[in-house]
Amino acid sequence: MSDLKNVQPLADFNWDEFENGSSLEVSKQELEKAYDETLNKVSEHQVVEGTVISIDKKEVIVNIGYKSDGIIPASEFRYNPDLKIGDKVEVYVENQEDKKGQLVLSHKKARLSKSWDLVNAALENEEVIQGYIKCRTKGGMIVDVFGIEAFLPGSQIDVHPIRDYDVFVSKTMEFKVVKINQEFRNVVVSHKALIEAELEAQKKEIISKLEKGQILEGTVKNITSYGVFVDLGGVDGLIHITDLSWGRVSDPHEVVALDQKINVVILDFDDEKKRIALGLKQLTPHPWDALDENLKVGDHVKGKVVVIADYGAFVEIAPGVEGLIHVSEMSWSQHLRSAQDFLHVGDEVEAVILTLDRAERKMSLGIKQLKEDPWEAIEVKYPVGSKHTAKVRNFTNFGIFVELEEGVDGLIHISDLSWTKKVKHPSEFTQVGANIDVVVLEIDKENRRLSLGHKQLEDNPWDKYEEIYTPGSVHTGKITEMMDKGAVITLNEGGEGFATPKHLVKEDGTQAQLGEELEFKVIEFVKETKRIILSHSRTFEAAKDEVKPARKHTAKKEAAPAINNVAATTTLGDLDTLAALKAKMEKGE
Repeated sequence: MSDLKNVQPLADFNWDEFENGSSLEVSKQELEKAYDETLNKVSEHQVVEGTVISIDKKEVIVNIGYKSDGIIPASEFRYNPDLKIGDKVEVYVENQEDKKGQLVLSHKKARLSKSWDLVNAALENEEVIQGYIKCRTKGGMIVDVFGIEAFLPGSQIDVHPIRDYDVFVSKTMEFKVVKINQEFRNVVVSHKALIEAELEAQKKEIISKLEKGQILEGTVKNITSYGVFVDLGGVDGLIHITDLSWGRVSDPHEVVALDQKINVVILDFDDEKKRIALGLKQLTPHPWDALDENLKVGDHVKGKVVVIADYGAFVEIAPGVEGLIHVSEMSWSQHLRSAQDFLHVGDEVEAVILTLDRAERKMSLGIKQLKEDPWEAIEVKYPVGSKHTAKVRNFTNFGIFVELEEGVDGLIHISDLSWTKKVKHPSEFTQVGANIDVVVLEIDKENRRLSLGHKQLEDNPWDKYEEIYTPGSVHTGKITEMMDKGAVITLNEGGEGFATPKHLVKEDGTQAQLGEELEFKVIEFVKETKRIILSHSRTFEAAKDEVKPARKHTAKKEAAPAINNVAATTTLGDLDTLAALKAKMEKGE
């Protein structure tokens, strides 16, 4: 209360106006006028400078000295990740007051109003500018540069090929403007251009110091089916697939990976040093130098089939150490076959060392040597006269080649197929792949061949025929084959005979035809050549001779017509008979 007592009234205060309220209205207007005078004069649709007073994830608040602050979306400042409170920024005044009385600003529009001039100036002056990578697009990226969406081609991101574009999205990087289309207002930027100049100088320095045998560190840049490209620091070199490892490599990815740091040796380069051949395996000792010194011919080794061809298979017995198994060393069989019939890539095999040349780094192997040679004891397993079942392998005009077991072949001559049937070609008798019973006739161990027979499995029917088909005997037979020189007759008792055309004349004067069954007289039988000469006409001519009346003639007169008669009805095969008859008659005289 004591304090209130000491308060003195204002000497110039007009209490009457206060009571009427007029003094308050005047003071409010004066205050507003005074406040307005402290604010900047801003107009809509102009660019002004403001100060950042607040930043969060969604908004940036900017003070331009107006009665309210402007709120700008944070996305408009993505190009500038270093933005901080207190920074001066240009903004575009869109509206002094919206419906909520809020000042509306845009940093993006402020940038756009000057961006085209800035972009053109950057191209002309080769300036380095900053840009924000917004997203991926076909063939490259979209970059925000001064508020303009510029195109960054994939080939211009880096000097190295880019495999994953997504890692660059939302990054702020430095660029150079390399192209502008004024008509369509398209802008192309490049990050690669910034580092090319530096790399070019580095490249020249590296190339000037290149020497064969030099060891350098590089980065795997690209992997192809034929080799690996390595970046040596702006200079590319190629490691051919054969120079990646001492062992065989089917895919370079088995040895190196993209972006891997590796040491390489320079093997060669052209005069301009634009093509550089590199080696990786040359940095390690050759596997042949580390091969077991005690390894010798005859030893057994194990390995993996790495390459296969018709003529043989290469087996890797240690990394970088290979031996060749020729197809002839895969089986004791002598049939022409390819290595694919025995082995396949990836097969694990055991083999015997046949030759070993450490100086030439060559080795030949064999797998058939793991089995006993069937010809070593051929006389024991296949003695002459023994009977076996063989498989028909192929035909020739003179016989059949058969296989008794792998590596043991034999020949059945065409004449040893049948005792009675005349086989013109083996295909008439059997077929390839079929089984056939055989008898061993002869062994040729030196040439690894057996002489075999099939007909010998049965008794020789000609021993029996000799008793049946005596000259002059008559038998029933069927004409089974006709030819110009005569006909083949199959006799009922077995065997075949032959009759010339004149001996095929029937009693009525007609010629016997194919398929007819008639009586035939045996004119000649030769066991050694398996020949039976027959005649049908002799069967009825002999009967006519028997019914003719006997006439008296002297011995000498009767002899001549008898000889003429025999000669007239015989064949060349009867000449021996005629000669004997003539000698008998001359003796009688």
